[in-house]
Amino acid sequence: MARPITVSLVLGSGGARGFAHIGVIRWLTENGYVIRSIAGSSMGALIGGIYATGKLEVYAEWVSALERINVVRLLDPAFGRAGLFKGERIINVLRELIGDCLIDDLPVSFTAVATDLATGKEVWLREGKLFDAIRASISLPLIFTPFDYGGRRLLDGGLINPIPIAPTLNDTTDLTIAVNLSGREEARPPLPATPPSRGGSAYRQRISAFIESLGLARAPDAPSVGFAEIILASMETMQNTIARLKLAAYSPDVTIDIPRNACLFHEFWRAQELIALGYERTAGAFGATARDS
Repeated sequence: MARPITVSLVLGSGGARGFAHIGVIRWLTENGYVIRSIAGSSMGALIGGIYATGKLEVYAEWVSALERINVVRLLDPAFGRAGLFKGERIINVLRELIGDCLIDDLPVSFTAVATDLATGKEVWLREGKLFDAIRASISLPLIFTPFDYGGRRLLDGGLINPIPIAPTLNDTTDLTIAVNLSGREEARPPLPATPPSRGGSAYRQRISAFIESLGLARAPDAPSVGFAEIILASMETMQNTIARLKLAAYSPDVTIDIPRNACLFHEFWRAQELIALGYERTAGAFGATARDS
């Protein structure tokens, strides 16, 4: 029997497009690849960390059941603080759903990348509580408040390294696979904008009951659309440029590109479509690799 191919998986930042990482991981595991190491920024850290706990499918079912109003209810306004939202509510929900653990105890090597607010330097989080590291890595400026971790105030890892290949350079795995959520725009029909309906699914009913049990029945006022759009568009422009430079500098064995116009940064209710897109693009990338070899 052939030895399984081991993988170092690099999961990039990109807001809701990060749900494509779930499809990537599904395709790899279904096709016999063994993920031994994960490095992620922002949404990549979140998906990668949850995969390392062995509960990615629990999370995938949960996010696939979310609708637009449920996403809004997961936001906790940070009145008078350095960000629109505190980010505590969503992290507490994930701790309840997945269960927190120490990074040191994970069966997979894991690195969450964040940015030190004081120095502007890249920070690799490889120990301590998993969801503390994830919260630090997703601290998008002006959207989420900075996170105090180990005596430092940390911001989103995508600010300085949206596709963190460097933490995997000393791995002894067979392949380094990078998932770039800043792929070139495509003139393809956009993903359907209508979120899945609740229908009569017992699972969706359980999810709704779970959300209500956490006291999220009343949605906060949404921020100004124009203000948020300007912030997010500016961040994405910067991250797209940095991602191109990182890929050129490190050249992973396989790059899986997710078009940056696959969805808007904040469309977290479109998980099912983006998971399917990640699965499709991974199959395509490995088909191209096989043909080129």
